[in-house]
Amino acid sequence: MSLTLTHAHGDRITVAHEATGTELLAYVYRPEAAWEAPKPYLHPLRTLSGAVVTDYRPNDHRWHKGLQLTASHLSGQNLWGGNTYVHGDGYLELPDRVGSMAHTAFDEVSATGSRAVIAERLTWHPHGGDLWAEEERRIEAGDVDPETGSWSLTWTSSVTNRRAEPLLFGSPTTHGRPAAGYTGLFWRGPRAFRDGRVFTAEADDGDLMGSQAPWLAYVGEHDGRDGHATLVFEHAPGNDHAGEKGTHPAHWFVRSDPFAAVAPSLAFHEELVLEPGDTLTRGYRVHIADGAWDRQRVAAHVSGRTW
Repeated sequence: MSLTLTHAHGDRITVAHEATGTELLAYVYRPEAAWEAPKPYLHPLRTLSGAVVTDYRPNDHRWHKGLQLTASHLSGQNLWGGNTYVHGDGYLELPDRVGSMAHTAFDEVSATGSRAVIAERLTWHPHGGDLWAEEERRIEAGDVDPETGSWSLTWTSSVTNRRAEPLLFGSPTTHGRPAAGYTGLFWRGPRAFRDGRVFTAEADDGDLMGSQAPWLAYVGEHDGRDGHATLVFEHAPGNDHAGEKGTHPAHWFVRSDPFAAVAPSLAFHEELVLEPGDTLTRGYRVHIADGAWDRQRVAAHVSGRTW
């Protein structure tokens, strides 16, 4: 099924499904408000029928923007946006800790038949603007299947530490706040998706915060139109990071109340240490489908695809 790509230079790249005319995604890479830790993001993401499955700058967290790669606690800096969690003091407004992830160049922007590719280079900076890391990012859209009403997005990022000292990836939980391990690839769902159904192959809803599973599904119901959508988040088997301080397997950060959010956390329980010159690579896949899929259907869909 053919995909088409449009590049508004300096602003965004959109990918559409030719047969239905649905714009499946917009990748926005222009700089935005400094307080929101400017970084590229995907919004809107849509199902094949055109239903939006991401939120943008909600009133509770203006720095939540669709699907984006974040770093909430990075060696004392906040590349997440907004207030910074400080143990014992809660969330504080600390503008001098808010950094950025900056677009520098595209290596590939293409759509060929059933697949679209965005390959990008970025730099990561603390508030002062120093170079802390370089990232190579690859986003692919494909696997469009009108019969199941689904398509998939893959996101691979390789981050190289350019400091002379280790980069410490943490989260509010590694800094003392329980059940707040958000960092890494982060999805914010539409307001209507609050109280959606969340499940993995083995567990449901309340048992999932901080858990481990190869995939996690979120089913939400739309406002403004009938029906549901299902998003299935997978992390690649190779995401478990091994280093001198041990392994760092992915744990799920997930909420359906007070808002819909999912992140395969980089550092839920323990900090991840990236030594100078070392590269951290993470791969993710998101399946986006019309309808309320159950566990059996999700499992069958995921098992039919390899990394």
